[in-house]
Amino acid sequence: MEKVELKPGTGTRDEPLIDRIWSLLEPVARSEGMEILEVEYRRESIGWVLRLFIDREEGVSVDDCARVSRVAGDLLDVADMIPNPYHLEVSSPGLNRPLRKWEHFQTHLGRIIDLRTATAIRNRRKFKGILKEVDPEKVIMDCDGQLYEIPHSIVERARLCYNESVER
Repeated sequence: MEKVELKPGTGTRDEPLIDRIWSLLEPVARSEGMEILEVEYRRESIGWVLRLFIDREEGVSVDDCARVSRVAGDLLDVADMIPNPYHLEVSSPGLNRPLRKWEHFQTHLGRIIDLRTATAIRNRRKFKGILKEVDPEKVIMDCDGQLYEIPHSIVERARLCYNESVER
């Protein structure tokens, strides 16, 4: 497999590499009855870290993470697509789970989410508010009484704010 060069020292997301890792490992997670919620590849103080967040309806155990880690590690070694030495971490998403696919957003309508965009919308890139609507192209959020329509294509990161409630 072709290796992708990363922007040295930036620690920024390399979308083509993330997408290829996701495509390689998604069948592994599915065969174990799980779903990959997020893939992160970034430079941290310990070096490069490849982090997989997995989930399933019943929740994820430490044994689930270890099993996926073993199989994913072997597949990644064979595919040899990552240009730098890295640490592989597999974990559950926790309460403030990442929202990546539009289906993830759809399951949390009416909840508070924290979202960051790659480009500004009305002079802002950080949004925290109630998730009002979602479709495959966009999400609509209510942030302090103002509605924002945010295309999925510019969402850099989104997370559920589990411990925050909404007065209805």
